[in-house]
Amino acid sequence: MPLHQDLPPLMALRAFEAVARHLSFIKAAAELSVTQSAISHQVHKLEEFLNLRLFVRRTRAIDLTSAGQAYYRQIQPALVAIGDATRQLRGEQPTVLRIGLLASFATLWLAPRLADFNRQHPHIHVELLPAVQLADVDGGEVDVALRYGKGGWPKVHARRFLSETLTPVCSPQFKARGIDKGPLLMAKSHQPFEWIDWQLHSGIDLAHVPTVMLHDYNIVVEAAVAGQGIAMGRQCLIERRLTEGALVPAFDTPAMRGEIGYWLVTAEAERSAAVQCFSDWLDSRVDA
Repeated sequence: MPLHQDLPPLMALRAFEAVARHLSFIKAAAELSVTQSAISHQVHKLEEFLNLRLFVRRTRAIDLTSAGQAYYRQIQPALVAIGDATRQLRGEQPTVLRIGLLASFATLWLAPRLADFNRQHPHIHVELLPAVQLADVDGGEVDVALRYGKGGWPKVHARRFLSETLTPVCSPQFKARGIDKGPLLMAKSHQPFEWIDWQLHSGIDLAHVPTVMLHDYNIVVEAAVAGQGIAMGRQCLIERRLTEGALVPAFDTPAMRGEIGYWLVTAEAERSAAVQCFSDWLDSRVDA
């Protein structure tokens, strides 16, 4: 039997794969740059071709049927293989790599090193998308995210590539005036663990010390340098400030090093070649 008689339209397969991966017609439509009705039409066409229901449609959610789950497991690797074979034949084509991250990490760690990645991978055009909010990796908002914390984010694959060492810091002038009354300078965070963990580590109770909440860690660092209070020093990001003497340890306690660090976060689906290149490069820069 000719092979083409068993093959559904490629667009229908692409639509099904995207909807099955996201479990969302809206996200699949955004990824493929078509309307939601177009995605729905392609999925319906595939269901008619197979004479099977692939999704259970509910009021505000969808799920794969058992047949849909089995079909997705089989066709997803095949579509990836088609993409890989096409890339190999065409050679390296320009690729955009969208990276979601905190502005502070972009400014203080990644940007000064990024020229090296650009030299090694000129066909990959990096687009940094800084935000305090966590970028939606699983939903395709970005290709990869660099997150600060302890891990444990749902529906993604997270790998810590850089451990952080924490110690409270302030300007020498601020320390000379006395640090007892603070304030503590804090950056907005989805996981406000830094000061909590450090107090447990040091045995110093700072519950009585006032706090100042700032939008981003970049602002926290600059405020501390200006003598406005005590910041939690992330040594990977403030190494230059410590070397220059613009910031000094606020307390005579050992620095804290634990599970806190910077994580490479990717979707649970198979990584693209660009994401793998970036992951390998990150490891090489950390080890350098």
